[in-house]
Amino acid sequence: MTKIIRALTVALVAALTVSAGAGIAMAAAWDSTNRWGTWSNGGYTVRNNVWGNGSGPQSIWANSYSNWGVNSNQPNTGGVKSYPHAEKRINRKLSSIGSLTSNFNVSYPNSGSYTTAYDIWANNNAYEIMLWVNKVGNVGPIGSRQATVSVGGHSWDVYRGSNGSNQVFSFVRKGNTGAGSVDIKAVMNWIRSKGWFGDVTIGAVQFGYEITSSRGGLNFRTNSFSVSSR
Repeated sequence: MTKIIRALTVALVAALTVSAGAGIAMAAAWDSTNRWGTWSNGGYTVRNNVWGNGSGPQSIWANSYSNWGVNSNQPNTGGVKSYPHAEKRINRKLSSIGSLTSNFNVSYPNSGSYTTAYDIWANNNAYEIMLWVNKVGNVGPIGSRQATVSVGGHSWDVYRGSNGSNQVFSFVRKGNTGAGSVDIKAVMNWIRSKGWFGDVTIGAVQFGYEITSSRGGLNFRTNSFSVSSR
């Protein structure tokens, strides 16, 4: 009987050890509740980026630049409150880039007001190019609608305007998606073909969630993301 009890005790301790180890393994490599929390990984930068007026709490976690997410609790008021994102620096002239593509896979809520979007910056932030791959709730792009175009692997409604600091080109996908690939260079070349800018220098490619409201706390998760250029 004593041997049986001893064996059961050893088995229980082993099971608890495995369970504890699994819990540790499941912990994120990085997390932050700081509104400006920033983490560098694999040549990318991940940011919490709670920048808007009247913002609420937001926590971010990341296992890598490709796998990260936030819990965001933003009030149901107007204006963007945050843009948690991962960023890849490019710093090259458009004409010098052979290819510039990106892949994404996200899990996003069906409530609140936000968009999942690329934010691409050019010519020292003089130009902002947004690619909205999905949107939920009361959100809309800056400026007026210019065209509907199929470019970069998707069909978009294209808007052009200014936020007072820079020119903004917004490509709003016709139909939400949570996964896909985008030919960013093709999009940039299309804008150039319209004469809206020239041979610009692409500074950064960012991808994340532009959140206006997420009352009660909503979870946004990037399952995978990458940018490739040559």
